Amino acid sequence: MNISEKVTGYFEFRPAAWLRITGEDALDFLQSQVTQDLRSLEAQGVTYGLWLSQKGRVLADSLFFKVSDREFFILSYHCPGAFFLERMESYIVADDVVVTDLSTGWEGMTAWGEVAVQRVVDATGFSLQSEKFHRWQGGFLFRGRRGAHPHVEWIAEKLSPLFNGPGTKVDAETVERQRIVAGLPSVPEDVGPGELPNEAGLEDPAISYVKGCYLGQETMARLKAMGQIRRKLMRVVGDGIRPPRGPRPLYQGTKRVGELRSTASLPMGGYVGFALVTLLGFDPTRGFSLEPSGSETLRVLQT
Repeated sequence: MNISEKVTGYFEFRPAAWLRITGEDALDFLQSQVTQDLRSLEAQGVTYGLWLSQKGRVLADSLFFKVSDREFFILSYHCPGAFFLERMESYIVADDVVVTDLSTGWEGMTAWGEVAVQRVVDATGFSLQSEKFHRWQGGFLFRGRRGAHPHVEWIAEKLSPLFNGPGTKVDAETVERQRIVAGLPSVPEDVGPGELPNEAGLEDPAISYVKGCYLGQETMARLKAMGQIRRKLMRVVGDGIRPPRGPRPLYQGTKRVGELRSTASLPMGGYVGFALVTLLGFDPTRGFSLEPSGSETLRVLQT
């Protein structure tokens, strides 16, 4: 089923978390906290990683912007700044690390589609092929992690009037749909404190298996060695009106086989979403219902 769409325009947002981490021990400290290898990240580099519990469950995710070994910025689309501030401050003992929460003072913009992206490139000199961020007018330009189609994001204390001019406004529902269709889970809505990264397919983009110790590393190492998970996050499409947000049980016959997590309406009708499915006893040839013995109005998205 082809549910891709062409999105053009600008989406304005405020980051759930935007923090600055500075100090002589900034790199060593962050390296001990997250799943990604920040030591191998070049200056001006951007990477994606997870914050886990000691048992390896997903507490938060974020993008890491490395200015230098002594200065990092952290962006999260959905996890609040208060979480990161509390988490890091609880583990700072004798480290020379200062964490500043800038979440309430900054704003962001995402440019979608060829015309909007080219407008940003022409104005700022940013390269869409770059794996690094680009500083411009005191802010950060970078390739976003919101969908499969090319898009550029800019986060700054004050957005330039350049991006407030004529142009199509992209709404939050469209951005959410792009994320789900691209198979990018939201933390903690799709995968959270009750789930392992591998259940959501996050091991490849977010986890380094060659770095040193970090919180949750032992569980990640065991999972890599065993290679087995009991649940899997899958994309699904459903008929009718999108149900209210929040986890909703999914059934095959009378058997509960999973939960419907985040969803977004489709322009042609119906909706797309993520479902966390228990693999034992799940019949991949059947669909899902939202109530026991109900009509199977959802099915796994085949692309």
